Amino acid sequence: MKYEIDEMDRGIIKHLANDGRMSFSEIAANLNVTEKTVRLRYKNLKDNGILDVVGVVNPVAIGIKAGAIILLKVQPQKIKEAIDSLKEFREIRYITLTSGPYPLLVQIAVPTQDDINETMLKINELPSIIEMNSIIQLDVYKNSYEYY
Repeated sequence: MKYEIDEMDRGIIKHLANDGRMSFSEIAANLNVTEKTVRLRYKNLKDNGILDVVGVVNPVAIGIKAGAIILLKVQPQKIKEAIDSLKEFREIRYITLTSGPYPLLVQIAVPTQDDINETMLKINELPSIIEMNSIIQLDVYKNSYEYY
């Protein structure tokens, strides 16, 4: 049976999305429940694959200053092969299957514009890729990890 989250779970998720180091006792105080309740709910969220608390890196602070969204037309019978190959690229941070003429969309994050070009050339060498269309990201105005 699928775990269904409720308002209490959403409250815990919101607090941890805002501050992943917030203690269970602080969250409990904010939600007017016991620390044990928060601890058990957190365990359920983790065990059911709903929540994972990680450190989020500021890409610009570590030299990642350029990005692009790349639409990929792929041989229909080779989509899985293309996805498996793309997963190996360190520069690619996001891959999704889409509708329309470009079944794959990838997002890359790299230090420079030259690195965008190099990455695109490497992607284009994949035998399953038929066509590529790129959108260079000029600036980022929102990059949220909040889903509730």
